[in-house]
Amino acid sequence: MDKTSIIGIMLGLIAVGVGMVLKGVSVAALINPAAILIILLGTVAAVTIAFPASTLKKIPALIRILFTETNKTDTKEIVEMFSNWADQTRKEGILSLEQQVNEVEDPFLASGLQLAIDGQSPDFIKDIMLEKINAMEQRHEEGAAVFSQAGTYAPTLGVLGAVIGLIAALGDMSNIEALGAAISAAFIATLLGIFTGYVLWHPFANKLREKSKKEVVQKEIMVEGILSITTGDSQLIVREKLGSLLSTKELTAMKQVDVNE
Repeated sequence: MDKTSIIGIMLGLIAVGVGMVLKGVSVAALINPAAILIILLGTVAAVTIAFPASTLKKIPALIRILFTETNKTDTKEIVEMFSNWADQTRKEGILSLEQQVNEVEDPFLASGLQLAIDGQSPDFIKDIMLEKINAMEQRHEEGAAVFSQAGTYAPTLGVLGAVIGLIAALGDMSNIEALGAAISAAFIATLLGIFTGYVLWHPFANKLREKSKKEVVQKEIMVEGILSITTGDSQLIVREKLGSLLSTKELTAMKQVDVNE
């Protein structure tokens, strides 16, 4: 489970709830069926209009990504793996990696490695794999855009809900005390719209993009690794090439492991 998503939502709820209490507002005021209906159903309606069904079908999978920690191979492990493969290739030839193709779980890596074993040129392999990365980035951006657009619509729908509430409140001004309560309730829609937009939907979109960036970096390391193996680079050169794509922290950690060994 991705704990940061859960912790972030909880902190957001605490911030609003405690803030309301400190301001002397009852948290029970948030239980406003009309406002909730306008914001949630209205946001769903706007997103449904904005995106095709093929994109909307991905929402359950996207939510699962937001709240689960992906069990992808560590980047340092990928560098170590290619370093070992480079050494094996120089000693036994690239055909010796056929067994590794069957053991690799990542389809992207397996297909690229198979192209190298089949004797395809480095330029051809690079073009094919970069096209796959670009297609993956586009798919990821489509998913993030759903939440990004929801974050844009929700606050505006909050204003719409407040306007509807004010129309209802000002429709009967005979009871001043009731009028004040009705106006207060009208702004609950604005509160919910801003909260869902800027505490949920926009952050969700950003998290999806950040996870996508990390996956792209790993895929780029795989491409460079396969190209290095194809051109017969030494183990040391492979480490240096792929290490340049790591963060300073990851590179330092990998060097420390080498020293300990």
